[in-house]
Amino acid sequence: MDLFRKLFSNKRAEKSPSINVFPSLQKNKEYIQNQLFHSSDLKWRSIRFNQLEGLIVFFESLSDQQRIQNEIIRPLEEKKEGTVDAIIASVDIAKKSDLSQLPQSLVQGNCVLLFEGTTEAFIVGMAAENKRNILEPENEGAIRGAHDGFIEHLITNLYLVRKRIENPSLVVRYYQVGKATKTKLALLYMQDLANPDLVEEVDQRLGSIVMDTVISPGFIAEMIEDNPSSLFPQILFTERPDRAVAHLMEGRVVILSDGDPTAQILPVTFFAFYQSPDDYHSRWIVGSFIRLLRLVSFIIASLVPALYIAIIGFHPEILPVNLIFTVKSSIDKVPFPPILEALLMQITLEVLREAGIRLPSRVGQTIGIVGGLVIGESVVRAGLISYPMVIVVALTAISSFVAPSNEISTATRILGFPLMILAAMFGLIGIMFGILFILIHLCKLESFGTAYFAPVMPLRIKDLKDTFTRFPIWSLNQRPHDPHPKRVNQERYSRGWLHDDPEKE
Repeated sequence: MDLFRKLFSNKRAEKSPSINVFPSLQKNKEYIQNQLFHSSDLKWRSIRFNQLEGLIVFFESLSDQQRIQNEIIRPLEEKKEGTVDAIIASVDIAKKSDLSQLPQSLVQGNCVLLFEGTTEAFIVGMAAENKRNILEPENEGAIRGAHDGFIEHLITNLYLVRKRIENPSLVVRYYQVGKATKTKLALLYMQDLANPDLVEEVDQRLGSIVMDTVISPGFIAEMIEDNPSSLFPQILFTERPDRAVAHLMEGRVVILSDGDPTAQILPVTFFAFYQSPDDYHSRWIVGSFIRLLRLVSFIIASLVPALYIAIIGFHPEILPVNLIFTVKSSIDKVPFPPILEALLMQITLEVLREAGIRLPSRVGQTIGIVGGLVIGESVVRAGLISYPMVIVVALTAISSFVAPSNEISTATRILGFPLMILAAMFGLIGIMFGILFILIHLCKLESFGTAYFAPVMPLRIKDLKDTFTRFPIWSLNQRPHDPHPKRVNQERYSRGWLHDDPEKE
């Protein structure tokens, strides 16, 4: 079996044939030009050192030319003789004798030094750093707490995490995925907390990705998650360093990718998508109330349109008598059945939401006014949609945006469509079957060996302290069990002053 695994493993290295650096400077130049297809932004600079002719090669679009001038050209021209390693003022310098590795080094922003008559090349790290400032993430704003967010620069993101966890147990492992794009990833975990089996599994899945292009974290998530066909997200995306750090300290792992401001947290449960840093920055009663509100919003966003259709179409007798006359007077003017009304309004809402995201912010506000007021009012006056349906769809839309994760918010809205169809076909019985199917699916789903619907299924009472509600911080003396951390127990007496002061006892 191991033989077959080795034969068909994606980890087979596709190494290009090794070529030694030529003693001739001209041959080396021709080889690099041919390998890089005579790209116009490939630059050459002649230099003379130790009585030898030399060439400095770099991409003007990728390398920092100011650093090349200050750290390579100026010291070599001033000294004229000596050892190249000792004269160049850069911490990132290496010798290579394999000529085939030089083009790849150049496209990573490095600078290459070649000398006539020598069969070694010097590779100096001179990559330019063009990055934006650290700002508050627009998609995950918080009232209290830190207001900094991840950016598209991997090293800066690692700094934001390490600044919060000044602990030698924080481990960072680099990966490179995408044959063509060579996207750099970083896997972060706490050595003394993360389960070794979890780290090994993530390592194995990241190492087995075989694709030409890996650009966004969505690519990586689809490659490594257990059930990519499920509607429910199994990896938590966040742009907040404090949220990533909190999950690291619970024994989970975090994946950061160069060129994207999003961290991926795994494994997670369904309830993690409804937790927010604000829950822990406010008093525990307030935080618990808001979290409960988010979970109720999930039920409203996925079920209310279906319930309305089922009651109007199959079970109007359960409505109060006064309400029946009010609703009936409104829906009698509409020529369509409730399911068509609901689908028309939900699809219109999705189109408006998508248009609002793609358009510039100033135009997006106009689209919101046009969609909410003009279209909403016009369709009712035209007799196409009833007033109760407008109220139901508006309540559904607002509730779906309460979730602090865009992935679960979108999944909730999509979940409403099959439930509406079941309600139109079978009434409340259809909704019950739909709910049962969703619950069975949630109970069967796993995320890296962790039950997705934990701690409800399987039931773990102690983890419920930070699930539907948030108990006081000092009572959360155990880490969540779902990532299977090495150390579950935390400090038993977090409020030590109660036990140190005899007068308090």
